[in-house]
Order: sequence, then C-alpha cells, then structure tokens
Amino acid sequence: MVIGASGQIGRPTVDALARDGWEVTAASRGGGRDEGWDDTVRTVRLDRSDDAALAALVGDGCDLLVDMVAYDAVHARQLTSLAGRIGSAVVISSVAVYDDGSGRNFDTLREPGGFPAYPVPIPETHPTVPPGEASYSTRKVDLERELLAAADMLPVTVLRPGAVHGPYSPLPRELYFVKRNLDGRRRRVLSYRGESRFHPASARNIAELVRLSAARPGVRVLNACDGQAPTVAEIGAAVDAVMGVETETTLLDGPPEGSVGRTPWSTPLPVVADMSAAERELGHRPVVSYAGSLPETVVWLTDVLAAGRDWRECFPFLAQVYPDLFDYAAEDAWYAA
Repeated sequence: MVIGASGQIGRPTVDALARDGWEVTAASRGGGRDEGWDDTVRTVRLDRSDDAALAALVGDGCDLLVDMVAYDAVHARQLTSLAGRIGSAVVISSVAVYDDGSGRNFDTLREPGGFPAYPVPIPETHPTVPPGEASYSTRKVDLERELLAAADMLPVTVLRPGAVHGPYSPLPRELYFVKRNLDGRRRRVLSYRGESRFHPASARNIAELVRLSAARPGVRVLNACDGQAPTVAEIGAAVDAVMGVETETTLLDGPPEGSVGRTPWSTPLPVVADMSAAERELGHRPVVSYAGSLPETVVWLTDVLAAGRDWRECFPFLAQVYPDLFDYAAEDAWYAA
C-alpha cells in the first residue's frame, strides 16, 4: 500500500513497486491514477487524517506500507497502531531534520548568521533538531523517533530526501530557469558565484530506494538524494541544454541583492547528503542523473504554463516560499545601474 500515491514521489514509487512484482494499492485523497501505472494497480480514496479509514484500508494486513505524507508523531502512531498488520514500512522524512551541532538548521536559515554549517557530505548519524511541534523540521524528527521507538513491532526504513525534483512537484525549483527561458530572458544573475549546492533528489531515485527497502525490510535511516550534487550554475546550464538556449550569467561574489541573484538553490554554504549508506546497505545506484531527469521535468513545466496561466496560480506553494522569484523589473534595474 502506498499512501500519497498521486503525488510527486508516489507516482514513480507505485510504478517501481508494480514493475518489481508487488500487488500495489495506490491510496490518495483524490484516488487518482497515473497514466503510466500498470493495470494491476488498485486505486482508492483515503483521507490520511482518518484513523478508521486507514485501518479499514489496511484490513487484515499488507506486506508493505509506504507513506509519502506522514508528517509528525500523530501519523507515526497511526502506523505503529497497525504494526501487527503491516509487514514493514517505508516512510519519507527530509534532510531538513539535520542540525549543524551549533543550533543552526533549516529553521534558522533566514536569521542573521543562521545558515547551518553542515559537514560535506552529511551522514545519517549527524545530529538532528529536537523533536516537537514547532516546525516542519521538528515534526519530522518527532515522526522518525516515534517510528524507530516501535521498530521491534514494525520494521521501518526512514528516507531523508533533499531538494526533490521531477514532474508533479508542488515546489518545482527548476521553474526558475525554465520560465526565464520561455520568457526570452537571456541574462541572469546568480549569487554566491553560482556555487551554491542544495542536494537534489529525483523522485525516481527516491522510488528506487523504496523498491530496494521493500525487498529488504529492516530498521534504518537513509539519506535519499541523487548521486551528485550540482551547483546552481550547473543546474542552470543543464536546463539551458535541454531547452536549446544560450544564456549569459553574471555572478555575484556574495548574497543576493534583494531579489536579484536569489534562486531556490541559493545557499551561502553547501547542503550535501552522504549517500554511501544507501549504497552499502541496499546496493543502491541512482536510476537517473540530474541532467538525465531534466527533459521530463522541462516538458511538464512547459505544458503547465502553456495555457498562459500565472505561475503563482499554477504553483501556489512555490509562490508562497519564493514570492519574488521572477522580479524582472528589479533585474533590469540592477543591470541598468
């Protein structure tokens, strides 16, 4: 059973499991079906917050439960309460749980001097923020700890993705470059000399980790990112190559100047996850590179914008997180100055 099956990570996960021989029940709020899924995949509607509905769907039991949308300790207890009916679980967390050991983390990013100085790369044994209800990060730690505390009853693999990318994303960072190219913007500005690295995680590579974890149940916490962590300048060049355009990039030595130079990857220090544990424990190899995954993402984003809709309407969550992503007037004024 896959909860959150119609989402960005859920779609390729259902496909990977079905291709591996699993009889998959794809559960989501809308009960939708991806056109690429095998006909054997069963789709059902599920309200993730309804304990009784989840218990009824599990029924007499399932060999594997994959949870894409578990968020906090409440969701963890939902799963552990069904431990006797679930063979093993794979649950999605986030690299946002990491603390740098000095009280800096994803919750302090925008504070003066608050950007975390993580080791490169970050191992799964690195400290996390304290559990609690204060933020997304602390809630994810709460989720992880509740699950791991009950691991003797329910074997669980916790996966920590980085900057997830691929079609159907509610936060498509690649839009930063794709929309500029579609709008005919052939100049751009990148802060921190274009060297920022925020480790991307292809939804298809995460799905492969789910598939491997399903075949080898256990108790583990693994980073779930791509094989490489390109810089933001390399990401821009890769998008340009897919779209067949040439652009001119101006590099700022330091931080963005207002909105100019700010991208969804712009960080003063690298955030790069160590993927050696996944390779060692599961024999994981990425099924796609970042550049290799881009064509389907570019096509999807282009199609979404083709109807002429405002990008904020298409991607409200992205607009909430990065409201000034396309402040062309500020860029033009910066160039003129």
